[in-house]
Amino acid sequence: MLILNQKSRSEFKKPIGVLYPSLSDAKEFIESKYPDELLISVGDITTQNLQKAGLIPHLGIIDNVVERKPATYDVVYDNVTLNVKNPPGVITDELQEAIRKAFKLIKTGFRVLILVDGEEDLAAIPCALMAPSGSLILYGQPGEGLVVCEVDKVLNKVKKLKNKLEER
Repeated sequence: MLILNQKSRSEFKKPIGVLYPSLSDAKEFIESKYPDELLISVGDITTQNLQKAGLIPHLGIIDNVVERKPATYDVVYDNVTLNVKNPPGVITDELQEAIRKAFKLIKTGFRVLILVDGEEDLAAIPCALMAPSGSLILYGQPGEGLVVCEVDKVLNKVKKLKNKLEER
């Protein structure tokens, strides 16, 4: 289990990738990679917005919570659903194992939705560490827009962030 300590919190609030004001601003870039490269979405709004735009994530990670309130819709698409528990400020071994399993399922042609009981905010970190080269990870930056991470470009930054987490 990896735990985010208080003194590192501010570093984890900064975008890991390129911040776009909205999905429509990033859509052309995303479409230039999709569907050839894996599309990974972290967060309910991000996953829902991608669906509405016709960009179905290979891997979606949601917790059915939007800005600390229950989501008012269901994210539904043709997928395998994996359920995990993951408290806020933590990356559990269970979440990491589900992400590992998801990438194996994706290789065989499935799309995967990981439904988190708890919080999925830090899930982009293990995704970036395990995703195949060329993958895109998208997540919302509250009040600012959409972060698009090209795994190959953010890997070193993600490794440094992971090293700031406490192992238990």
